[in-house]
Amino acid sequence: MRNTIKSKGERYLKKLEYEKIGKYKMKKDLVSVIMPTYNAGKYLADSIQCILRQTYDNLELIITDDASTDKDTIKILKEFAQADKRVKIELLSENHGPGYARNACIKRAEGRYIAFCDCDDRWIPEKLEIQINYMSEKKCALCCATYLICNSNYETTGINIPPRRITYKMIKRDNKIGCLTAIYDTKALGKKYYMPTIRKRQDWALFIQILQQCKICYAYTKKPLAYYCVRKNSISRKKMQLIHYNVAVYETILKFSKLKAYLYFFLLFLPSYGCKILKRKIDSIQYMRSPNVL
Repeated sequence: MRNTIKSKGERYLKKLEYEKIGKYKMKKDLVSVIMPTYNAGKYLADSIQCILRQTYDNLELIITDDASTDKDTIKILKEFAQADKRVKIELLSENHGPGYARNACIKRAEGRYIAFCDCDDRWIPEKLEIQINYMSEKKCALCCATYLICNSNYETTGINIPPRRITYKMIKRDNKIGCLTAIYDTKALGKKYYMPTIRKRQDWALFIQILQQCKICYAYTKKPLAYYCVRKNSISRKKMQLIHYNVAVYETILKFSKLKAYLYFFLLFLPSYGCKILKRKIDSIQYMRSPNVL
């Protein structure tokens, strides 16, 4: 009987020790949060604060300002950099676009994990902790999550719930990964992935390249982990103007001929994108009626 009690006690202590070691090991893995900024004074402070208040606090916030012309953005960046050593800023003298600014951040990143948050988006406090745990559980190199859609006043207007498993075949048809929730593991993939040098749709192009290697992106869908702000004049809002840039992804990243790129766009991208938007509308209606049920 004593041996049984002793063995149970030993197992419990070993389990407790293992959990402590696991938590310690996870805690020491640095997360580099990538944030490009451009004339974002109105939204910037709240976005930075939501990152610095993460329960998973072993992070660095790498910010590259893309030659902002407003004084507020630069002032806010300098104030945060002076107040918290985890905030590391770079100020570009010329405007190159968000993809270039993100790449400048990635080059300076020192973390095992690379995460993305734009200067007008926000995270819930537990986002990183939940996703890093989820990536460890799934043993995956790329992860995304459900997020809420908000207007410029951060009033919730909808929800985006991605498929729980996103494959390379699925990502080729259209982007199902919200960049503000994406995290990838450089230990598993290598630090070799950057935003392609196209003006728009760089995030989709990046995820296509990553999934060519790791094959599956797992999505955390139990609850929303972030808030995606849709502003009236935002680039991503002008969907019909992005046809050229969607086709450019097929030509540049997948090396399709122009004819194949347009055929793929009209025959596969548009139907897939249409189904995604329809699902988002249905999910949003259901969520707005019962926000506590997913």
